[in-house]
Amino acid sequence: MPQSLSNILVHFVFSTKNREPFIRPEIESELHPYIATIFKANESPALTINGTADHVHILCVLSRKISVAALIEDVKTNSSSWIKTRGDAYADFYWQKGYGSFSIGQSNVAALKTYIAAQKTHHRKISFQDEYRVFLKKYEIDFDERYVWQ
Repeated sequence: MPQSLSNILVHFVFSTKNREPFIRPEIESELHPYIATIFKANESPALTINGTADHVHILCVLSRKISVAALIEDVKTNSSSWIKTRGDAYADFYWQKGYGSFSIGQSNVAALKTYIAAQKTHHRKISFQDEYRVFLKKYEIDFDERYVWQ
């Protein structure tokens, strides 16, 4: 029987709308596993998820059956709806409209997992916006500052 095989590793980054610090410790411990279940349901297992109060990083193995845009739309829509059920403090929660998706090679998985695990320490020194600019430059992605933060 012929097989279609793939190993497409993707690093996703997206923030809360206006970088509002909605991802508080009491919700984060539930949010990351919830997001992981959405990735799993889309046959794109998350290898690691972490972030700060205003954004998340996710490393996943992208299914060959779904587009990046469809996967992230499902993740953001479902996780946003879920967060809003966690209480009145989250009634105004939204993710930013955009996202970053960056392909990585298998040889970079361990380093990226370490980087994602250290997000809270990392962001004591650098803002989300500055971190994101570094990724965009590293991956040679042209961007317009007027639109990248929406």
